[in-house]
Amino acid sequence: MDDQALNHWEEKLKRGEVVVTEGYISNYAGRTQVDRLLLIGDTCQPLAVEALKLAVNLLKKSSDVPRYKQAVATLASIDPSDPDSRTDEEWVDRVLRKVASETEKYEAQLKSYKHNLIKESIRMGHEDLGNHYYASGDLSSAFKSYSRMRDFCTAPKHILDMSLQIIKVCIEQGNYMSVQSHIMKIRNLLRTPEEEADLAPKLAVATGLSHLATGNFKDAAKTFLECPNTLGNSWNEVISSNDVAIYGGLCALASMNRPQLKSEVLENNVFRNFLELEPHIRRAITFFYSAKYNACLSILQTYRNDYLLDIHLQRHVEVIYDLVRSKSIVQYFVPFSTVTLSAMSEAFGTREKEMERELVHMIELGKLEARIDTQNRLVVSKETNPRSSVHNKTLLMAQHYERVARLRLMRMQISLAGIEVKPPKRESVPKGLSFQQVGDIRNSPVIF
Repeated sequence: MDDQALNHWEEKLKRGEVVVTEGYISNYAGRTQVDRLLLIGDTCQPLAVEALKLAVNLLKKSSDVPRYKQAVATLASIDPSDPDSRTDEEWVDRVLRKVASETEKYEAQLKSYKHNLIKESIRMGHEDLGNHYYASGDLSSAFKSYSRMRDFCTAPKHILDMSLQIIKVCIEQGNYMSVQSHIMKIRNLLRTPEEEADLAPKLAVATGLSHLATGNFKDAAKTFLECPNTLGNSWNEVISSNDVAIYGGLCALASMNRPQLKSEVLENNVFRNFLELEPHIRRAITFFYSAKYNACLSILQTYRNDYLLDIHLQRHVEVIYDLVRSKSIVQYFVPFSTVTLSAMSEAFGTREKEMERELVHMIELGKLEARIDTQNRLVVSKETNPRSSVHNKTLLMAQHYERVARLRLMRMQISLAGIEVKPPKRESVPKGLSFQQVGDIRNSPVIF
């Protein structure tokens, strides 16, 4: 985290506005609570102690010894005097013995089920072992155990449950290729209306996270925008409804134009329920659509440091913000043929020299069709000839139409001349016989 972000959090701490509290973590459940706290502890020094202490307390209620040791070690490097920075060896030994004992128990049960050759029991045995590995923090073993359930699933419901468990593990591992693969498996299964209603929001957010992870902001935006508002807290082991609003809104700002933002975001009755949870996202999108770009960027800048602490959004924040700012500058410049640098710097709340450097960079990358008059301090759009452009498009269209017409006339003449080459017709086979049997009959000698 940069110095600006650190100063932001230090000021909020001094004012007592914040911080990482039970309120933030209460939006989530399961392992993602600890993952998010550990990320804050690793990247934000002002909030690290509080986040790590919460993480240690949560981990001591679980059986995940490796992450407990990780949290304690990080806390000890920041605040060695804190009581929680010392490893509770008694708890560690007790939990390790318990984990080893339960591992032996579940493996013995699974071995017994395999001897009995009852598929349902074997499936449940793999599931119990996978749940045990997942709870103890061994994600790779959990993934293997869940995957082995596939050969013993006897109903579509079993495949659905297995795939959802694997998707949850793969999201934590960052293995989004497997996430997409199991999403496709679920989509190809026959589902009851009740199952469809339960699965639709989970599949939507899982697909959205996979697109977000690869930097495909447009597809991520469309997927989050289509997420049913029945998500609620049904999958807060992975994502919350607030996250859907933030991810969907930011990806839409980065990848959609103004008409799309109006029709697909602001007028989207389903996504509106999510936006109500994060009203600043709605305000930012509304300002962008209303061409109030500086107000939009100011809102995003206010929440930038919060997004830098998000486990899924952190590495995309700078890219998304750059895309939104570049789009804002391009959209601002569209109505003008010439605009002064001072007017643009004032419109975007920055100094003239910084604005000039930014515009030069955008022109070099081909994002802005303009040139800069450094003597008169003007930004001038490149001259275009709309009449010539229309003529060129018309000529290309006429050439395409002529070529298609010639090909169709040629085909008609070939057909009328009877020189068309047709593929041989497939011979019909009498009912009850195969092609091999027909060939044998034809090749057999005829006896009178």
